[in-house]
Amino acid sequence: MSPIDEKHMIRLAADGDMAAFEQLVTTHQPAIYRLALRMTGNPEDAADMTQEAFLRAWRGLGSFQADSSLSTWLFRLTSNVCIDFLRAARRHLVVPISGLDADGEEYTLDAPDPAKLPEEELLAREEREELRAAMDLLAPEQRLILSLRVENDLSYTDIAAVLGVREGTVKSRLARARDQLRKKLSQSGNKAAAASSNPQKGGRGREL
Repeated sequence: MSPIDEKHMIRLAADGDMAAFEQLVTTHQPAIYRLALRMTGNPEDAADMTQEAFLRAWRGLGSFQADSSLSTWLFRLTSNVCIDFLRAARRHLVVPISGLDADGEEYTLDAPDPAKLPEEELLAREEREELRAAMDLLAPEQRLILSLRVENDLSYTDIAAVLGVREGTVKSRLARARDQLRKKLSQSGNKAAAASSNPQKGGRGREL
């Protein structure tokens, strides 16, 4: 959806056009769900948080200010919903290094069968699972800012808009979150992934 089309859909949705709002949901739902899944660590909770975020968006769309993008606004709503959920539950969901949930089932979506993967791809997959597990051990605020930067590829400016802070604050919070992530990865024995969490010179790459 082009920016012009999106603005038109926002105006229609703000006037009560449910079909227009559904188109906006279809466009943004994958990114919103991905953020909610990273924050909650559980597909069912992520689906609930995604639904709650869009419900709040529907109720508040009339007051949406176009000085920020719709995606930034939705990220802000989702982050608030997820942090409220985690604080209310008084728990941080932890995913074992194996990538299995409490019932012994894979919690990641569309995961291929490791037995059918080449050795190199299997090792990469294991590192990704350890990275997910280490992120799930972080405080919700640190998990959020890393997810916004890495998984959703937001700029410092956009993250600042989502969190309602200055860019300098974003950078300092990211630095602390990266440091904590490296410690968690080192504790899990994944020193290669811990080393890769350092920004590389000459390009962003997979910077955290």
